[in-house]
Amino acid sequence: MGHRTVFDVPTPFLLRYSQITKDISMNARYIRIDIPDQQMEHWLHNKYCHEKLYLDICNGSVPFHERPKGKELLEDNSITYVSVRAIDRLGRNLLDILTTLQHFDNRGIILKVDDLGLESLVVGKPNPTFKLIVNVLANIAQMERRNLQERQREGIELAKAKGVYKGRKKGSKESKEEILAKYTHVIKRLREGHTLRNASKLCNVSLGTVQKVKALIK
Repeated sequence: MGHRTVFDVPTPFLLRYSQITKDISMNARYIRIDIPDQQMEHWLHNKYCHEKLYLDICNGSVPFHERPKGKELLEDNSITYVSVRAIDRLGRNLLDILTTLQHFDNRGIILKVDDLGLESLVVGKPNPTFKLIVNVLANIAQMERRNLQERQREGIELAKAKGVYKGRKKGSKESKEEILAKYTHVIKRLREGHTLRNASKLCNVSLGTVQKVKALIK
């Protein structure tokens, strides 16, 4: 018996394989991380090898449409299904998140939020439960961010009143007191027992900043 070539594979199988490949190419996953981490990036690419991965490395304060991979995802007309771990991955605030969601809705793209276990569309129609939860979570996220910024401002004003915060000249380094006054919200999260990565996410600062603050309060 001779060896079979690719041309000997039954046509139905080839058609089915082609359809599977097409379906995979239409499914995307968006992930954002704060700082470059080659080991993490490699792990993510392996874990989501059956999805088209859009991985941004940037601060969460950057608008979704200005993130390199976020912009690329918005412009990819082949995508019909997008997965994210949490809704806050899709923008820096409520307006940004809702703008991104509206873009997906306009194009009929289904959005799956893993930690909610919900999809934005069901049989081609908006999922009312998803829409309600998304709006509530987005509002809470925006309120939390405002609270963090207000606590930061209060910390700076308090430091100024004590004469320990006077701003800094361009190119100069911040003193210990200035850093602690500036990142009171980070200190609060660390003292609540949050991990470095959780504190970084909740306070919308880099992991390096959290590590620096932790070293100063030891």
